[in-house]
Amino acid sequence: MGKTTDKQVIILGIESSCDDTSAAVTCNETILANTVAGQKVHEAYGGVVPELASRAHQQNIIPVVDQALKQAGIRKDQLSAVAFTRGPGLLGSLLVGTSFAKGFALASGIPLIEVNHLQGHVLALFIREPDQEYHPPRFPFLCLLVSGGNSQIILVRDHLHMEVIGQTIDDAAGEAFDKCAKVMGLPYPGGPFIDKLAREGDPLRFRFSRPEIKDLDYSFSGLKTNFLYFLRDQLKEDENFIEQNKADLCASLQKTIIDILLYKLVKAARQTGIREITVAGGVSANSGLRAALQEEAAKRKWNLLIPKIQYTMDNAAMIAITGYYKFLKGEFTSQDIAPFARTQL
Repeated sequence: MGKTTDKQVIILGIESSCDDTSAAVTCNETILANTVAGQKVHEAYGGVVPELASRAHQQNIIPVVDQALKQAGIRKDQLSAVAFTRGPGLLGSLLVGTSFAKGFALASGIPLIEVNHLQGHVLALFIREPDQEYHPPRFPFLCLLVSGGNSQIILVRDHLHMEVIGQTIDDAAGEAFDKCAKVMGLPYPGGPFIDKLAREGDPLRFRFSRPEIKDLDYSFSGLKTNFLYFLRDQLKEDENFIEQNKADLCASLQKTIIDILLYKLVKAARQTGIREITVAGGVSANSGLRAALQEEAAKRKWNLLIPKIQYTMDNAAMIAITGYYKFLKGEFTSQDIAPFARTQL
């Protein structure tokens, strides 16, 4: 059914799990185009408003796909398949991408491939850029997946064979960054603002709680509560406390989150004996986390792979590359497929 040769598999990827509408085109592992339309409307609300997000996706998806195909220099009749994010994510947003992908595949007579958003983040590590050296991770490897909705340690045995060996039992690291930023009056999304301010602050100035969670699992709800109560108590004595100590607060909070993440990652590497270590997800763009990982890698002789910033955020390139590997296995889906809001990898 797919229009392809033995050598070239050309995938159109669609990503619409949250507030970014993205389309990408890949030829085998090589990225030809990756376009993203963001949504500024949520900044005024301090978080993503699902109804507004889904409406914006409806406005953005056709122009984004059109732009991706033009940038890639690919005609619709050259595509081998269309891959889309089935979940997890915001259901209304996912419905837009799913519906578009189903209609596009049906009209074009090409296979439809559903992709788990989390799996896509991991496989972003395999994206090849034209005329660039290519050094994908070697199997098996450990991936620290950290984003606004997920914090997981994943044992990756093959492109499509992954096992979650540790995950948050409540809130994710990215959520902790954003919620604590909101308490300090920082704009949304707060993670990048904390990262920027942390570079000017003292990471040892304040100490915040570090949960005692068994095995390789994470927890960040206690840290959020501790941070909130700490600020409440300090503001009673000095109403300008946050403004006068913002850089140190950001640096100390960021160090705490990074320490929590790396403690379990180091533990996982010891338990599995794996030294091929990777990181993925939106929080992996954090400069403090990247520096801490590089320091840990040098100390423990890890082979560390960190994706480029543009492939850490929600993007369709990671969906297209996952679609490529599923295409090779013949893992196609039917037109009656429905998106899901929550799932595990």
